[in-house]
Amino acid sequence: QVQLVESGGGLVQAGGSLRLSCATSGRTFSSAAMGWFRQVPGKEREFVAAITWNGGGSRYADSVKGRFAISRDNVKNTLYLQMNGLKPEDTAVYYCAADLHPWGGASGQVNEYEYWGQGTQVTVSS
Repeated sequence: QVQLVESGGGLVQAGGSLRLSCATSGRTFSSAAMGWFRQVPGKEREFVAAITWNGGGSRYADSVKGRFAISRDNVKNTLYLQMNGLKPEDTAVYYCAADLHPWGGASGQVNEYEYWGQGTQVTVSS
């Protein structure tokens, strides 16, 4: 069983920054690819960023490239998302997710991830 708990969301003005954290339990974190996704009401959950099991590779949605950075600490079993230059369109509930069978990669597909956190709200005001 893997448990994921996000934190760090909140209200920020456009142009500001937030750092999301995802604390995990279970011994499988260090071998899992991890991802961040987001969702707004009435829309499908969308990919934001993902990182390989060892942090050696990452990928980003085009909409956040150059502004967001994903990282992980396999000693602390924690995933991070540094968000800079926030825009109102970044407003969403942000979820972290774990892919326990990544085959060395970092997927951007929702259905590749087996475990999900409950989400943290990020609101960016204009």
